[in-house]
This record gives sequence, structure tokens and C-alpha cells, in this order.
Amino acid sequence: MTVALLGAGVMGEALLAGILQGRPASDLLVGEKRPERAAELTERYGVEVVGNAEAVRRAGTVLLVVKPHDVGPLLDEVAAEARPGQLFVSLAAGITTAFVEARLPDGVAVVRVMPNTPALVGEGMAAISPGTHSGDEQLREAEELLRSTGRVTRVPESQQDAVTAVSGSGPAYVFYLAESMIEAGVHLGLTRATATELVVQTLAGSAALLRDSGEHPTVLRERVTSPGGTTAAALRKLEDGKVRADFLAALEAARDRSRALSSGEPA
Repeated sequence: MTVALLGAGVMGEALLAGILQGRPASDLLVGEKRPERAAELTERYGVEVVGNAEAVRRAGTVLLVVKPHDVGPLLDEVAAEARPGQLFVSLAAGITTAFVEARLPDGVAVVRVMPNTPALVGEGMAAISPGTHSGDEQLREAEELLRSTGRVTRVPESQQDAVTAVSGSGPAYVFYLAESMIEAGVHLGLTRATATELVVQTLAGSAALLRDSGEHPTVLRERVTSPGGTTAAALRKLEDGKVRADFLAALEAARDRSRALSSGEPA
């Protein structure tokens, strides 16, 4: 089945590169209007680059990988070529399946996805939700495509705002933590290069341990925390500062903003 990818920005190109690891370039079409970008993609990946409407006409599955404010105009452009039985997979944050379905012919299956930026290095986390006409077959197809850039889970669409707060925005929280730890290391007398190396590898190693050990994070934290030791002293300061409560408040704020965007409130 031919897959059309509409939107070849950073996330779109990451998805394209991932899909090509398991499918031949002849199975993919890319919708791109800019001649220079089209030539670049063809040279780099060997894919055929066509107009958006032609890509939809020739594809069985269509991936929408554009900015949220571009989804409406894009759907208006291609709706005449869409047909019942096709699958549209939207990766645009805050865009509901109902929004997409209302702009396409009745019977087009729609799946909503909340990805995140570690997809750029094959370590993404994507949550998918079915629309009115999407069944298990369409969800499996979406899962197969998205696994090319990381892990995939299914959630009810009502939970997508929470997903956005936790994993969609989540990388920014981790990068913020990395920034803070690096600056603290410099303050404690380390060179910036040394502090950066220590922090980046510590975060990467800790994430791998958490994922691969299967242990609860509380268990892993306790193994590092000796009574009366350095880690205990640091964690006590974090608890005094109500960092845990601040994380809850921050994620609630992200969830609420996602809800507002989903309801059409301007950015």
C-alpha cells in the first residue's frame, strides 16, 4: 500500500527516514511544493515527490505532518482526492479526529497521533487514538509506520491532552533538567565541557536503566540514596523546594493549554 507523507519538515523527514528502513522508496510519496526541497528529498532518499493532491489520489495511507494551523488549508486542498477506505494519520498537535473527519469524505479513517522529538533519533514515544471510522486494522497500520521512529501506545482520544503534557512536551522538561544540572556543575567548579559530558551520559544511562531494568523509579532512586549520604542531602533540598508539586502543576498547565488549543483558541 502506497503511503503519502504530507509535510517534509524536521519531524516529517524523521518519519520518512524511519519508514524507509522497512519499506522500499517505491512505496512512498512525498507531498512538497518547493522545487528545491523536492529535489533535496529525491536525491537523499530516492522517493518520488509530487503535489499534495496527487499524493493523496495515489495513496492508501496519508500522513499529515504539518503545523496545526496548516492542517485546515491542507485538508481543503486535498479533500477532493480523498475517498472512503483511505487512512489519514494526523501528527499535528491539538488537532482532533473530528476536525479532520469534518473536512474529508464520509468513510475516511482518521487516527490522531501525539509524537515527540526523540523520534529524530529513533527513540520517540507516540500515542495514537482512533477516529469514528478507524478500527483495529487502521490502528495497526498507524502503529507499524510510527514504530519506525520509536515506541507506540494506544490511548482514548480524551487522554491526548494529558499525553501532550507528559510525553509531547516531556523532552523539554528533560532538557531543562539537563541545563540546570550543567549550570550547577559549572557553579561547583567543573568546566562546561566536563559538566555537559557528565550530565548527558548520566541522563542517558539513567533512562536506559529505567527502561531496561523494569524496576519502578522509586526502587532505583532508593538504591542510589544511602541514609545520611550526599544523594539524600540533595533530595531533601528538592523536597523542601516542592519540586514534585511543581511538576504536577506544570503538567496540569500543559494539559490545560492543550485543551485550549484543541478547542480552537489561538496560539
